[in-house]
Amino acid sequence: MIQLLFSYGTPQQPEVQRATFGRELTGHRDAIVGYHLDYVTISDAHVDGTVFAISETELAAADAYEVDDYRRIEVPLRSGPTAWVYVFAG
Repeated sequence: MIQLLFSYGTPQQPEVQRATFGRELTGHRDAIVGYHLDYVTISDAHVDGTVFAISETELAAADAYEVDDYRRIEVPLRSGPTAWVYVFAG
């Protein structure tokens, strides 16, 4: 089953994708609404990033890549569907 993974950070980088998933991912720009990044001020509460369609095995690889400071949650995308994203666990 295909999973959607939203990234606003390093998983958008081709070298991280090759190391984590064994391939470069193809994605499209989107945003999650109702969230903001802690270290910047965003007046309209959204986070821009890229959405990737990945397999469940690749989602498990993404889980292994992310450090314990982050947890995976499902969020609505501006374009309509929901996707997984890693957020600060603290």
